[in-house]
Amino acid sequence: MAVINTGLLTKGLRSEFFNRFEATMTYYRDLATRIQSSSDSETYKWLGSLPQMREWGTGRVAKGLGTESYSVENLKYEATLEVDRDEIADDKTGQIRIRIAELAERAATHRDYLISQLLINGETDGFNSYDGVSFFNDAHVSGASGQQDNKLTSDATGPDDPTIEEFKMALKVAISALMNFKDDQGEPMSISATGLACVVPATMYLTALEAVNATMINSTSNVIAGAARIIAFPWLSDQSKWYLIKTDGVVRPFIFQDREPVEFSALTEDSDEGFRREKFLYGVRARYRIAYGYWQHAIRMDFTSPT
Repeated sequence: MAVINTGLLTKGLRSEFFNRFEATMTYYRDLATRIQSSSDSETYKWLGSLPQMREWGTGRVAKGLGTESYSVENLKYEATLEVDRDEIADDKTGQIRIRIAELAERAATHRDYLISQLLINGETDGFNSYDGVSFFNDAHVSGASGQQDNKLTSDATGPDDPTIEEFKMALKVAISALMNFKDDQGEPMSISATGLACVVPATMYLTALEAVNATMINSTSNVIAGAARIIAFPWLSDQSKWYLIKTDGVVRPFIFQDREPVEFSALTEDSDEGFRREKFLYGVRARYRIAYGYWQHAIRMDFTSPT
């Protein structure tokens, strides 16, 4: 079969795909703790369970894993591009090759997309954290923690378009709340206001960026300058909501359960599809899951109109 070689049929295609895959900007590595999975699902019994150091006294006092736990089943994902043989032969401008590069970008950012969906649904029943209530909830209770709230609101004259000062004030409230969360032993979960990231909808990006980078706001020194980095997620459709995430904890707000990494495959002229239907297939496949980790390392902030 004579086929014009556009670069899609060479051994270098896989390498080209993964070069684009690795070069694509993603954030899931900062937002999620990676757990290598070795089976179809994993059970997390250790979340929220950690003893504080104590005097030796009469000897060691062992603490087992917590009774709060949940299992996370791995999911399989795929994306496949079908290309007609004639399109390959007639491709003079490299448009099909560009689509393969876009496929690499989509595969790379898929885990960011999954995190965005967990953020969006995090206050909905059924999208629960390890303590059995929704991830963003005003009634988190675990052991000796007392009741705690990571679903906050802040006033804004225009909730979908907050001012720089309004974002600054909301961030101060969010940081304070995050620093006061406790684990099931009644101990602080966050002992420093480091590694903070504000995950915002695209419409709020520039406002948030100026709020955390400006040295002066309304002729007043900006005490939160440099306190957090800003990440814009285009999948966040609610323009009044954003999220404060602590990214430098051992366990982060999300868990990336990694079972099988992204694979790239191609069925071309030597395949059954290529011979019978003259269709070439280029696809990606992976098995993993993004799940909730520590809710204490995440705040949902919703701008609301003042009453």
